[in-house]
Amino acid sequence: MTNADLLVESLRLMGIGMGIVFCFLLMLVGILRFMSWAAGRVAPALPEPEPMLPAETTDAPPIAVIAAAIARYRAARRSRV
Repeated sequence: MTNADLLVESLRLMGIGMGIVFCFLLMLVGILRFMSWAAGRVAPALPEPEPMLPAETTDAPPIAVIAAAIARYRAARRSRV
């Protein structure tokens, strides 16, 4: 076989492989869409939950928690040295 024949044969094989993968992906998309449609008919979507009221919060950072974390970090660091 000449180089041209090998090139043509390799391009043909590549085209067949790409065609098979493309067909498989199309089939996969179709099956997933069908399953989504069937699941929607069997079990309809749940109604949207009512929005929860926001909890009363302050915009100030939790200073006590931050101060306690810093104190614990410093105490642990002193014990290692």
